[in-house]
Amino acid sequence: MRRLGARLTRFSPASELSHFNSSPGGWRDVSPELESLLRESLRAFETSAGLVNVAVLRSMEAVGYTRPLSEDRPVATEQRACPLPALPDVLAVRPGAARLEPGAGIDLGGIAKGWMADRLRDSLGPNALANLGGDLSAGGAGPAGDGWPVGIGGRTVLLREQGAATSSVRRRRWGEHHHLIDPRTGLPARTGLEEVSVVAANGVEAEVVAKAALLGGPELGPAYCASHALAWWLSPGP
Repeated sequence: MRRLGARLTRFSPASELSHFNSSPGGWRDVSPELESLLRESLRAFETSAGLVNVAVLRSMEAVGYTRPLSEDRPVATEQRACPLPALPDVLAVRPGAARLEPGAGIDLGGIAKGWMADRLRDSLGPNALANLGGDLSAGGAGPAGDGWPVGIGGRTVLLREQGAATSSVRRRRWGEHHHLIDPRTGLPARTGLEEVSVVAANGVEAEVVAKAALLGGPELGPAYCASHALAWWLSPGP
């Protein structure tokens, strides 16, 4: 998982993702793992009506999130934030290759965590629970046969062949900013929700649903969860 994460991070100039971001305008060979994640990202954009958009790198840079928060406090740049482009307009994928339009940049973020949690769970065997930074993926009946007990949304739930994830603006904050960008503005989201936790069919699905619901706010979030999640908890904010 560490080796895979090192290939998919935007924070290392040596990663496969950084190489892809730095060579826009033409088709570039990509690994099966990056191809799978880029396809998953396009699917997430479609199923979330554009709320989950990995073409967020330039907005992340504009608010100063250019390195892990454990290394330094972000400092906003003079780059002006603007709405994100529609992902299918700037990203194309074909077998073994992908193309990024000039000026665009990809940050796989939480989608990569959920996707990796699902693959870690599969690699551990038929009865296993994977937890990658709060993105959970469970397979099998759990230790007692009734599912894997995990804490989510302030409750203990039993996961069985399911995933769970939380999207939140309460953590990874600096000043007035945080890491969750609203694609409609290119700025840190202010939607009226602070945290959404969901249970869904798998880890990557849970990640996408939680983020889309938080960005949808209290008006759209509950209906989106009702259509896409197995269980959910929403925490309002200012």
